[in-house]
Amino acid sequence: MSTQTPNTDAESDSPQAERMERKAERDDEARAKAGTDADERQITLKVFRYDPEIPDKQEPRFDTFEVPFEPGITVLDALIYARDTYDSSLTFRHSCRQAVCGSDALFINGSQRLGCQTQVADLDDSETVRVEPLPHRDVVKDLVVDMDHFYDQMESVEPYFSPTEEPDGEQLQSRENREKIKMSTRCIWCGACMSSCNIAAGDNEYLGPAAINKAYRFYFDDREDEQRQQERLEIIEQEHGVWRCQTQFSCTTVCPKDIPLTEHIQELKREAVKQNLKFW
Repeated sequence: MSTQTPNTDAESDSPQAERMERKAERDDEARAKAGTDADERQITLKVFRYDPEIPDKQEPRFDTFEVPFEPGITVLDALIYARDTYDSSLTFRHSCRQAVCGSDALFINGSQRLGCQTQVADLDDSETVRVEPLPHRDVVKDLVVDMDHFYDQMESVEPYFSPTEEPDGEQLQSRENREKIKMSTRCIWCGACMSSCNIAAGDNEYLGPAAINKAYRFYFDDREDEQRQQERLEIIEQEHGVWRCQTQFSCTTVCPKDIPLTEHIQELKREAVKQNLKFW
């Protein structure tokens, strides 16, 4: 066994040690610079305000809040900061903060988005963030809109599994059928698609992309029988159903779960034609 002690001075003077030391210094400088930039940068948050219950706030307006920028900050984070720091009466919906509950759908810099999913740094204009309630919905207060009509439209397509006869036991779904309807099951009922749809804005009875997507999910579920499938088709091919869609793709563009809504509507149109073809 060697009794020689390690020469620590020699190791610290090695080229590798010097490179590691310089790298550590550069990393420290980069972290310090990033911290300084984040501290200095501010987000100008312009938020729609309206409160019908307070006379001084019944006229719609925009309030401006300065919010410190931090890497990874979302629009929802900025709203929460503004509420907690400047004005506790600022009202908006949010829940899970993981793009699952769909409650914080907003009109951000001119587009329907989820506040919790939208990072400020990813916006085209990250210096000034304009936040408004979803268009084409009645405003209850500030950024909160009335969702009752949206829920009524969703309910009108009977969005639940309901075969004509109760199965004897467990019904297994094939892998192929699961793959076909997989994307349609991702809807989180946020209402962004409905808000972006010009047809829905002009036709209050139009089922809308979210409800039709929900109908797609159950129409193509092969665990329901043909009679139930025909009943579902009669709902979606009604006067204010799939035929109102003008294939503008706005719903598909804003969907936070990347559901191909327009494609689903078109497929149901083809299905309606196919099922009603008659040969004499």
